[in-house]
Amino acid sequence: MVTQEVLYIAASFVAAFIVVFVSIPSIVKVAEKKHLFDLPDHRTSHTHAIPTLGGLAIFAGFILSISLVPNINRMPEESILVAASIIIFFIGLKDDILVTAPLTKMSGQIVAAVILVIIGNIRISSLHGFYGITQIEYIPSILLSIFLIVVIINAFNLIDGIDGLSSGVGILTASTYGVWFYLFEKAQWSNISFSLVGALLAFFIYNVFGKTNKIFMGDTGSLLLGLIMSVLTIEFNEFNKVTSSFYSINAAPAVSFGILIIPLFDTLRIMFVRIVQRKSPFMPDRNHIHHRLLDIGFSHLQATCILVLVNAIYIVFVFLAASRFEILRLMLLLLLISMVLSYIATLFAEHSIKKNINRYKNG
Repeated sequence: MVTQEVLYIAASFVAAFIVVFVSIPSIVKVAEKKHLFDLPDHRTSHTHAIPTLGGLAIFAGFILSISLVPNINRMPEESILVAASIIIFFIGLKDDILVTAPLTKMSGQIVAAVILVIIGNIRISSLHGFYGITQIEYIPSILLSIFLIVVIINAFNLIDGIDGLSSGVGILTASTYGVWFYLFEKAQWSNISFSLVGALLAFFIYNVFGKTNKIFMGDTGSLLLGLIMSVLTIEFNEFNKVTSSFYSINAAPAVSFGILIIPLFDTLRIMFVRIVQRKSPFMPDRNHIHHRLLDIGFSHLQATCILVLVNAIYIVFVFLAASRFEILRLMLLLLLISMVLSYIATLFAEHSIKKNINRYKNG
């Protein structure tokens, strides 16, 4: 039997999808007339100018969906999330149109995070026994939560380098949270999750398969995606402080790390490499894992499918392993597996590059 909650969640998903799907062609026309393109350079993987305002459609679809579709019980956190999303939206939009200084962009992210954490009380209050820490004092909780939000925002921003990757991972991870929230009887958060999924799915179609209406999400979309995913991650960890439910997850921090493994590990790896090389952690380059797959010879779609599939395997693994490993051991296992896979991909990429160079010299 279909419940009222399922109907509301489905309505939010459909509403977000329709808004994005209908609005993107108009946004592409405006971008073309105003010459708002992402031009190819030495870092980018596309070969011609592409409009970058897909985040406008994602923002509209998500906000209208959670605002207009009747919900079971409105949460005060929703209005706070909308307020933070508006700040991120304008920060991203300015960067897509005029280019924003990294410090300015980071400041906007911190302001949005502060609103969520202090005003919305959306924060991490427990580490679930990680290093023996359960409850966190209020001030450390605020600082940790702001840091986590900013990290996840930038993680999704950094993997937005090839067609469909950021949105594909977003669809997968938001769907995972959405199903879990529904099973855990938190239908409001499931509604928010699937509103995001609907918006991302419509965008994904144009971004990956579009020809006349191909579009990128830009910083407007990737920063917004990261913001929403950070909130879902925090709530997932907070709800799992309750251990009486059949769907409670042990080692929730490690599980949420596994759910977001592609954006989080790639960001940690990139930042570490840049610091070791004495470069700015925020200096763009072509060292991301998706660049490695392109260097091996995979197409954008193939690389995206591989990374989303790997992320899905991690998700299945962490849910199965959560009851068998403590948080620290599961986290270390995830890091070890990720480092090995990343190293293998790098070796294949370097071999492919050398092979192409030799072929060029001998050709």
